[in-house]
Amino acid sequence: MRKVSLVLVFAMLLSAGNIFANDSEPKSLSSQISKILSVNSFGEDANLSAQVRFTLNADSQIVVLSVDTNDDILEGFVKAKLNYKNVELEDFREGKIYTIPVRIKNS
Repeated sequence: MRKVSLVLVFAMLLSAGNIFANDSEPKSLSSQISKILSVNSFGEDANLSAQVRFTLNADSQIVVLSVDTNDDILEGFVKAKLNYKNVELEDFREGKIYTIPVRIKNS
């Protein structure tokens, strides 16, 4: 009987831990973009920057409007990685134009 009660307590603690481990708050837009762009193949001494203008469509997808940078490879990379990627936002206005700075720095 004692083993059964220990197993039951363990199962309750495990399920309670899983409930609290779930992140119920959506991540910010900038943190989601940072995560998308974090996987890249630029060299270790890369220090690149750009200004990215984008909007969100009705399906909560990023639509890149422009990438202001002198590096054509960075421009292509940002467009390829971000264009039509889904983001999770509670409240957003379709068509609102966002501008964010992007910096790729591997060290």
